[in-house]
Amino acid sequence: MDGERTAADVFRLLSDQTRLDVLRTVARAQHEGSGPGTLSFSDIYDRVDVANTSKLSYHLGELTGTFLRKQDGTYAFTHAGERLVRFVLAENYAAPDDVGPVPTDGTCLHCGEAALRATLEAQFFTVRCEACERPAFVYRVTPAQVRERGGEALVDAVIWAQAADFLKMRQGVCPDCAGRLDTSVLAAEDVPAPAPMPVSFGTLSECRACLRRMSVPLTHAAVYHPESVAFHWEHGVDIVGTGVWEFHRHLYDGQWAAERVEDEPEAYRVELRVDTTSLHLYLDEHATVTRTERVQRRDQRERRS
Repeated sequence: MDGERTAADVFRLLSDQTRLDVLRTVARAQHEGSGPGTLSFSDIYDRVDVANTSKLSYHLGELTGTFLRKQDGTYAFTHAGERLVRFVLAENYAAPDDVGPVPTDGTCLHCGEAALRATLEAQFFTVRCEACERPAFVYRVTPAQVRERGGEALVDAVIWAQAADFLKMRQGVCPDCAGRLDTSVLAAEDVPAPAPMPVSFGTLSECRACLRRMSVPLTHAAVYHPESVAFHWEHGVDIVGTGVWEFHRHLYDGQWAAERVEDEPEAYRVELRVDTTSLHLYLDEHATVTRTERVQRRDQRERRS
């Protein structure tokens, strides 16, 4: 029966308050202990306000297989139960509070101006340019993320969240569902985006399972490679702790650039320059880094890796 349930059937299971209380109870047991939070039938009955054992047995039967698993007479979360109960406990179904505008360091991708303000628009974290009024960056944000932080603290939280997502995406892992993420390198005019990107090449990443889609300039996709992270750290720059909208200025000052170096098969080179040293990253048509090299610009000595 469980394998035949549709999405509508699954979400209908959550329309009952007792079932939600059961899931919360298992979560609290997990929090209080060091294990997976298993509870026996009698443990749950003692902690949940339910009329009788027959009703609890019915509700547990409905939850088991989808949100709970039963083993040796005890109940614990399935993957779906674990994800769902965190969503409920954090109240991430509520609308987030208003934020901003918060003055934010960075550069507009579209016009190159530095007058950026962060706020929430349609419940999404948005860094908008005051000069051209176009968004320099848009990203998801959760109500819990907003509720626990405000102003610059929220901006920092978004930076760390987007960095974690980009690190997963670099490995082809969807940051939402952990499904397979496919990435392609496209000419900038072919990348679906709210406004044209003033660069030659961009990336389009799409999840086969949940349909998550994301696009950034090719330089921004390459910058999270470990060699780039180390290269910038050696020069006093924390790539992981920097917002994507702060990367845009390097496109305008000529420090970052991308070009196609081969047509069959397609291959690209991204140059990331700091002071007198450049890091070259070579990527295939899926934006996967195939090799890197460091170039000392004064005497053109190269260190290859």
